[in-house]
Amino acid sequence: MTNNIKDLEKTLWAAADKMRGNVAVTDYKYVVLGLIFLKYISDAFEERYEEVKAEGYGLEDERDSYTAENIFFVPEEARWSYISMHSKDYNIGEILDKAMDLVEKENPTLKGVLFKIYNSPDMRNARIGEIVDLFTDIKIGDKEAAERDTLGRIYEYFLGQFAEKDGQKGGEFYTPACLVQTMVNIIEPYKGRVYDPCCGSGGMFVQSIKFIQQHQGNARDISIYGQEANPTTWKLAKMNLAIRSIDGNLGKFAADTFHEDLHKDLKADFILANPPFNISDWGQEKLVDDPRWKYGIPPKGNANYGWIEHMVSKLSVSGKAAIIFANGSLSAGGQEAEIRKKLIEADLVDCILSMPSNLFYTVTVPCAIWIINRNKKQNGHTLFINATELGTMITRKLRELTSEDIAKISGTYHAYENDENYEDVPGYCKKANLDEIKANDYILTPGRYVGIAEQEDDGIPFEEKMKTLTEELKQNFEESHRLEEEIKKNLGAIGYEL
Repeated sequence: MTNNIKDLEKTLWAAADKMRGNVAVTDYKYVVLGLIFLKYISDAFEERYEEVKAEGYGLEDERDSYTAENIFFVPEEARWSYISMHSKDYNIGEILDKAMDLVEKENPTLKGVLFKIYNSPDMRNARIGEIVDLFTDIKIGDKEAAERDTLGRIYEYFLGQFAEKDGQKGGEFYTPACLVQTMVNIIEPYKGRVYDPCCGSGGMFVQSIKFIQQHQGNARDISIYGQEANPTTWKLAKMNLAIRSIDGNLGKFAADTFHEDLHKDLKADFILANPPFNISDWGQEKLVDDPRWKYGIPPKGNANYGWIEHMVSKLSVSGKAAIIFANGSLSAGGQEAEIRKKLIEADLVDCILSMPSNLFYTVTVPCAIWIINRNKKQNGHTLFINATELGTMITRKLRELTSEDIAKISGTYHAYENDENYEDVPGYCKKANLDEIKANDYILTPGRYVGIAEQEDDGIPFEEKMKTLTEELKQNFEESHRLEEEIKKNLGAIGYEL
C-alpha cells in the first residue's frame, strides 16, 4: 500500500470520524460507506460517459454502453457532479436518499441494497455536506484508481476502523484481513465454487479474488456463494462485492443459514468462514431431524458444531474448508466431543492451527483455524500448528500477522500436505496419526501434540546453572525478609502492629 493511499485513508477517516459525536456509532459507518459506494459508481460511470461521448455515436445515455463494461448506470441526479453541486443545500440528505433510490431503480442487482438513511431525523447534525465535499476531489472509481485498488483498500480500511470503534458489534461484519489471508493461502481457492455461510461484509471473497490475482489466475474461474443473517451486514457484503466488480450469489435477501438455507443444493469446492462463536440460542430444537447432522446432533446450548456439520455437508467430494472458531471447540465435551470423534475417525480433520491472541478488534482471546478436507493427501494424519507466538503488536490491544508469518504457516501446511521437506518442529508443528489423537481423547488442542520448543544450549553445565539460581533465590528471600522487617518498623512508628 503506497504512502499516498495511507495518507488518503487517514484523511477520509478523520473526516468521517467528525460525525461520531452527532450520529450513533452504530449508524455512522453506513453513512460513510454508502457515500463511498456512490462516489465509486459515479466516478466509473462519468469516466465511461466521456469515453462513449467521444466516440460520437450518441450512445452516452444508453444503459448497454455501461453494463457491457460491468459499470453501473447512474442517472443524472445521482451523479457525484450533481450531488457535490448541492452539498451545501439544507436538503442534502433528501438529495442523497433520492440518488440511492434512482441508482437502485436503474440497476436491479442493487435493489434493496443501498442505504437510504440520509434524510432521517437522526442525520440532521451529521455534517453530511462536509463529507460530500471531502470526497469530491478524490477519484476512487476511475480506471487508474481501479488498477491501484484505491477504493477497495479504502473500503477495507474503513471496515476495519469501524470494527475497532464498534467493539463487539464490529465482529458481525469484519474478520481481520491477516486471518483471512492465512486461510486463503492454506486452501488456495484457484478454481471452483467458494462458499461462506456467514459471510459478514464479504471479506473472505475479496481475499480469494486477491489471491487468484496475485498468482496470475483468472477471477472468472471461481463462483461465489454466500449467506448472511443480518440484513444491514448483508447490504455491506453486496456493496463490497459490487465495488470489486465481483459477481456473487448472496441470495435475494438476508437469512439465517441454519433455518433458511439459501443454497440447499450447493456443493462447494472451498469454504471460508468465521461463524459467530458459541451462539447459545440458535434454534436447535427445530432442527433435531436435520439431515446435515450426519455426525451427531449439535447441542442446544452451542452452535459451533452445528456450523462445522453444516459446512461439511456443503463440501464437494474434493472440497476443503477453513473455519475460525474459539479454542474451546478443540476440547469441548459432551455431544461436541462425540461429533469431533466421528469427524476425526472419518479422516476429515486435515489441520488445526492455534492462532495468537489480540487478532480481533472485538475480543482479545486466541482462536483456532480448522482445516477440513474431503480429499486429504495425508490420510490418517492431522497436522497441528502452534502459531501463538507469531504476529506483531501494532497497537497496545491489536496484533497482526505479518506476510512472513502467513508464509511460514501456509508453507508449513503445504510441506506437510505434499510431503515435501516437512519436519516436526517441537513447540511449533507436529504431524500426528489417529492413534496419537485417540490417546489424547480426541482433543485437538495443538499444544498437546507439538510439545515445548527446544531451548538453545548456552554451554553452561546444569549444576552450575542450579548453583547460580539457588544463590539468586537465597538473595531474593533475604531481601524480602529485610523489606518485611522495614515495613513492620515503619508501621510501629505510627502506632500500628502486624
